[in-house]
Amino acid sequence: MSSALVSAARLADWMAEQRPLVVLDARARLTDADAGHALWAEGHIPGARHADMDRDLSAPPSAAGGRHPLPAEADFAARLRDWGITPDRTVVVYDDTGGQIAAARAWWMLKWAGHPAAHVLDGGWSAWQAGGYPVEIGAPLTDTSDWQPEFDDRLIASADDVARGDAVLLDARAGERFRGEVEPLDAAAGHIPGARSVPGASMLDAQGAFLPSADLERALPRGDDVIAYCGSGISACQLILAHAVLGRPLPRLYPGSWSAWSSDPARPVATGPE
Repeated sequence: MSSALVSAARLADWMAEQRPLVVLDARARLTDADAGHALWAEGHIPGARHADMDRDLSAPPSAAGGRHPLPAEADFAARLRDWGITPDRTVVVYDDTGGQIAAARAWWMLKWAGHPAAHVLDGGWSAWQAGGYPVEIGAPLTDTSDWQPEFDDRLIASADDVARGDAVLLDARAGERFRGEVEPLDAAAGHIPGARSVPGASMLDAQGAFLPSADLERALPRGDDVIAYCGSGISACQLILAHAVLGRPLPRLYPGSWSAWSSDPARPVATGPE
């Protein structure tokens, strides 16, 4: 598989070699904004900084931006400097859902910022624990950087881009939300017309590691222009990461996703299977 992913064993080797490295702990819970920091405080990969989904990887919610809008470029650039990230330091991000919640989002944002060596820990926190690798409690020693990222907004799709209907549109939410059978969070149930259901969870095996490449190839539709969305622009990044694992061109992210689309009553809504 591609270098978008790194195994727990490889990460442990890099740490033993004292490779220039920044590790970000992006564990989070969608229903509890404070859970991620609490999980980090209970124990984390040695040296890991906490990357908060709501405070670091998102701006405050809005109707136009959805539940997890992207932060302003200047704000995220400042956070990258706070974490000591530079282009010559390898970055590894992990969560405890195989990237489904925040690790893939952080990875995508690093790509957006132009970082050349960002990875997601394959299997996440569970793989690190299963390998018997060391765990740290308490804040790591940190340094800062003076990096000035150059953001690539070509990686982003707007609602109008989606509405044109000429892209392959992938919906990363669970199937029942896509079909409109349930909607626990947003203004309407259903999906954007023309979208295809490819749940982010379907990219992973039972241990939370990415499926073999052949399985990913079968699961991911191809297209010259692909846009990924989900509920609020978080789990859609799992599908973008899966494209990177396969070495495919990256889909664009629709950051507002269903939370922004469904907040506008003028936008069409479809229900049922694709």
